[in-house]
This record gives sequence, structure tokens and C-alpha cells, in this order.
Amino acid sequence: MPSKLLFLPGALGRTEIWSPAADLLRHPAQKIHFGWPGFGVTPPDPHVTGIDDLVAKVVAQLDRPAALIAHSMGGIVAILAALARPEHVTHLVLAQTSGGLDVAGLGGQDWRPFVRKEYPTLPDWFLSYRDDLTERLADLRMPVLLLWGDADPISPVAVGERLAALLPNAQLRVFEGADHDLAFARAAAVAGLIGRHLGVVAPRAAPVVGI
Repeated sequence: MPSKLLFLPGALGRTEIWSPAADLLRHPAQKIHFGWPGFGVTPPDPHVTGIDDLVAKVVAQLDRPAALIAHSMGGIVAILAALARPEHVTHLVLAQTSGGLDVAGLGGQDWRPFVRKEYPTLPDWFLSYRDDLTERLADLRMPVLLLWGDADPISPVAVGERLAALLPNAQLRVFEGADHDLAFARAAAVAGLIGRHLGVVAPRAAPVVGI
């Protein structure tokens, strides 16, 4: 069982994407919400200059059994952290991520031009990330819950299906009519699925900590 739940946002760094589901999730583990330095309300950190540094910040929290719960491009960080410290990651939850796959080849819409235009001051770490993690996914043997919406143009269901085929111990749940904000818009259902995925549900939630 995890003693920490680490919530990771997507490429815009919106920590609130997981807040409603985290508040509803009745689990005894400590809840930690990550923010990406220089994104949203999280102040810049001169020591963080790319994806590898974000992964290092997550890995530093893997000092005891933990579950990584990630949205969109945050799933890349979660996967890389789990590959680095698989012995400390009990569970993964990946919501509408690329998973290091060729999303365009699976019918996904390229979100990068929109983000460059609408958020020109954001660091470009996620925009420039193109590594293919396909061959490494088989090393992730912990239970993985894949959450997808069938109305998501950015990461269509085909991506979730491909990840489910590549990951040794994965379960895919698809929400009818859900878009890329599934984790926020369907918080109650998402919290229920995560709770069952993690196993034990407690009557009182642990305090939430921000990073």
C-alpha cells in the first residue's frame, strides 16, 4: 500500500486539475500536489531547467511506498520517475497522457501550437519533449489505472488502448463524452476508481501538501 499519493498536473501546471478528486479520495496516505516551477501559481526555480529536473523532484519524494497520479504530460514525468525508482512506486494512475507514444500516429491533435500561442511565457520543456518510451513501458510492472475520455481530441482512446497493451498490469477505463479535463470534470467517479485501484479506503483523508 502507498503511504504517499503524488498528484502531477499536465503541461500547463494546473494543480487544480486533481484537487476535487483528491479531496474526495478517502485514503490514509499523505497527499502531495506537485506544481511545475514557472507554471501557473508555482514560482520559477533556477535549479529546474527541464523535464529531467522535474523527474528528479518527484523521485526525491519516493522515499517510501508511493502512488503517482498524473494528468496529460505529467504522465511522462510519472513514467520516468517510476522507471527510475520502481521499487518505491506501488501504483500508477495515468489520465489522458501521451505515455511517451506517437500520439499523432494514433489520431491525437497536436496541442503544442495552441500552447505556444496562448502561453508564450511558459517554459518549453513539455513542448520540446519527443522521446519515445514505447520499449521501456514493459518494465513498469506495478498496477496501472488508465483514465480516458472518448471525446478527447488531444489524447484519444486509441492512446489509452495502446498503453493498456504495452503495460504489463494495466486497466483502461473510458468515460463517455469526457474531454481532456476528465480528472476535474468527473472528479467523483475518478476518485472512486482511484480509491478502488489503490485498495484500502479510509474514513478520514490525510492533509494535503503542496510542492
